[in-house]
Amino acid sequence: MKPKSSFYQITSLFFFSQLFLNAPEDHPDDIYPIVLTTATQELFECCIDEDVTEQSPYKLLEKDDIIQDIKTRAAVSDFHPVKQFVLDYPEDEILLVFDVDFTYGQSFYLVLTPEAKARIYNPPQPEIIVLEDDVSKTPEPKPWISLGSELEVDQESVKETREKLCYKFDLKRRPGLPVCFSDRNSTEAECRSVACPSYQDSRFSIKQMQRDCGMQAVPKLQSSTWKYDDGVLRQLCVLYSSAEAREKKCFQQRLFVCTFSLCRVLHALQQTHIMNVFTDDFKALGIGAEASDQLVMVSEGLKLQWTFTDEKRAMGKKISSVSWHPTIHGLIAVTFIKKQEEQLDKSTVYINSPAFIVFYGFPDQSNPRLLLECPDDIFAFEFCPSNPNVIVGGCRNGKVLLFHSASQLHKSKQSNKTPVMSYCAVSSIESSHKSPVTDVQWLPKTFEVTRTGVPVQNISNMSVQVVTCSPDCSVMFWDLRVPKLQNQFLADRKQDVDQKTMMTPYSIPTTFKHLDRTWKPLFRVSLPKIDTSGEYAPLKFSLEHYTCNSNTDNENDGAEVLPEYSQLRIPSAKTLKTLDDVNTKFYVGTEEGEIVYTDWKLEEDEFGRKFSAKPLLCFRTHAWFVNTMQRSPFFKDILLTTGGWNFAIWKEGVMGGPIFVGPSSEQEYSAACWSLSRSAVFFIGRNDGSIEVWNLLLNTSEPTHVHEHVASTRITCIKPCITASKQHYLAVADNLGVLRVFNVPKALRSPVKNEDLNMQIFFDQENDRLKDYLEWEELWAKPRKEEGESKKQVVSIHPSIHFHPLCPGPGRGGSSLSKEAQTSLSPATSSSLSGAIPRRSQASREI
Repeated sequence: MKPKSSFYQITSLFFFSQLFLNAPEDHPDDIYPIVLTTATQELFECCIDEDVTEQSPYKLLEKDDIIQDIKTRAAVSDFHPVKQFVLDYPEDEILLVFDVDFTYGQSFYLVLTPEAKARIYNPPQPEIIVLEDDVSKTPEPKPWISLGSELEVDQESVKETREKLCYKFDLKRRPGLPVCFSDRNSTEAECRSVACPSYQDSRFSIKQMQRDCGMQAVPKLQSSTWKYDDGVLRQLCVLYSSAEAREKKCFQQRLFVCTFSLCRVLHALQQTHIMNVFTDDFKALGIGAEASDQLVMVSEGLKLQWTFTDEKRAMGKKISSVSWHPTIHGLIAVTFIKKQEEQLDKSTVYINSPAFIVFYGFPDQSNPRLLLECPDDIFAFEFCPSNPNVIVGGCRNGKVLLFHSASQLHKSKQSNKTPVMSYCAVSSIESSHKSPVTDVQWLPKTFEVTRTGVPVQNISNMSVQVVTCSPDCSVMFWDLRVPKLQNQFLADRKQDVDQKTMMTPYSIPTTFKHLDRTWKPLFRVSLPKIDTSGEYAPLKFSLEHYTCNSNTDNENDGAEVLPEYSQLRIPSAKTLKTLDDVNTKFYVGTEEGEIVYTDWKLEEDEFGRKFSAKPLLCFRTHAWFVNTMQRSPFFKDILLTTGGWNFAIWKEGVMGGPIFVGPSSEQEYSAACWSLSRSAVFFIGRNDGSIEVWNLLLNTSEPTHVHEHVASTRITCIKPCITASKQHYLAVADNLGVLRVFNVPKALRSPVKNEDLNMQIFFDQENDRLKDYLEWEELWAKPRKEEGESKKQVVSIHPSIHFHPLCPGPGRGGSSLSKEAQTSLSPATSSSLSGAIPRRSQASREI
């Protein structure tokens, strides 16, 4: 053993002399600081803060595992510098220590000798010496030293000043005396009991405001018994009945039950449902989920009612727009457009295939009710509010179409064949948009606008004007009536003949014959940028709904027959009354995620030329293009916008920004809509096919409920509808051309008590919070502005970024800036400030 030991010592000394040449300095000779990569830590299970921590920094490594790692990874191995030491180490386990404080310059160090391993892994315990002074002793009582407090206690104490009187009562009893018990009335004078009966006090009365009462319906039950008395003589026919009489009585009872249940059985068979006709409905009342309190969350969510798909027309397409028919319940229209990915894969030659607006009706899920043929894909369409038979749509090529579907809808009800109808009129190609029409809205029948954008009185009392927008940086106003001077050139008539001849020659109504291929916009509104050159590219817009209070002559407009559009003429603006109370400002959502607030009225320069004024404000609230701009059906000044990975709520007239910005989501938001029956509830569709249900009265930091994977792909449109008080539907369209209609449960359709009032208070509080923050920001910016007058203007923080907890912004999850601070942000600066939200390239966008 001595030669082996001496050989080990000689070898170790030689190895240590070579090893410590490159080792860090200032460390003991029996340890070696070492660096371990993440892969090595996972391989030997010594990950920092998981396997080794500050409380447990030791890890025993197998010698064979280290040798195998050196053979496998060779010079790449982190243990290659200590290869010779590992081979000569006498024991099977080598100690590895996690150096938390980097005492020797690295995060780990390896123990080189068994003696150091025993010293470090099992350190000697120090002896505890107990000193006599450290032993706790019981304190000795000290004498009382009077400071005068006992005098105050003596003064405040209560002392008896007279002696107590003591009385003794004694009653002598005589046992054995007779006792007589009798009944007495409490009203008699002889009775010694005194009562205090209740009476009605005429001086005041208490009005009962609320009463707790309950009612329970139980089935009517009756029990009876009979006992035969042997001592009483009766007739035999009274005591017993014959078998024939009993059988006849049972048959009558069965016949009565069958007759009573016949109507319910026939109704169940007609509805093709299986039900128990003998169920006591009143007894089972109140045990379902809908009988619970409205404030309690019900686990029942959206229920799939119908699924509509068209394999022939939806192949390789997605649904771009969905709209419920305003008057015919259960009728819904959708449009299919080609996907952008498929267009990029195809050749540069564009093949124009006919597109359709498809009408589906309940409960037929396979056959469409009506097809409206279009020359190109329709991105957006809307029914006319005053005449639902008229439909306006915007095409991919920038043109605006008009349809009239009154006759065909009645024919579809009578025949099993799906009728097909072409469009009535198309706008002029020179005067149309240069990009796809992404949003279409009708102006209400309460007013109309002139060629300069001035709102005037609508004498026709029907919707005659349409507003469209497109990414070509323009918003156009169109009029459906015949202009005063209509110059029809032959070139205008023949410009779309090729497209019309390619389509099937269906019957075309002559409702808008005066506009076909000659239709031009009334005026055009551009959106110039505030501080830089260029224009905003709108995708969505929202107009405030105007209700005229002075128009009381036509209260029964629904009963009157609407005139034909071809008989109406555009009147002169001088003869119409100007409406000063109409709000001409509207919101616009752009493809860069900006929310622009501008005025559609045209201004006039010094040379008399009309031009569009610059927007009043612009906020970069969303990181991606805006896909939804919808006003609340309960508050006309509240607007919901979605885009990118968050949503925002705006209030008309608030110039400081959104009053509430939702938290960022992991998935991109693709569509949203308000609930038609609850002011605090709205639905948001996500890119992964899920639907988020938000209730601002319950939670503002996260959705109340998430319906996972309602669709297998991106949700493109969400539209609610109410057909009856208990029939609320939600139409959801996806990227594969499938339309699903869900039934909204009672918890999401029945409003809670004072819900509208509570939401108004919520919006007012968020508005006050925004005002306070803007005032604080202005005060905070004054000293900085004074100090840096000679320097460049400092870019302010963007409202969509969360602030430090010491400087919280308004709302929950977001904040807003003033107009001056926000408009100073360039698109590049805004994108760089959005940190947590990645930007995408322009080529990957999909409208």
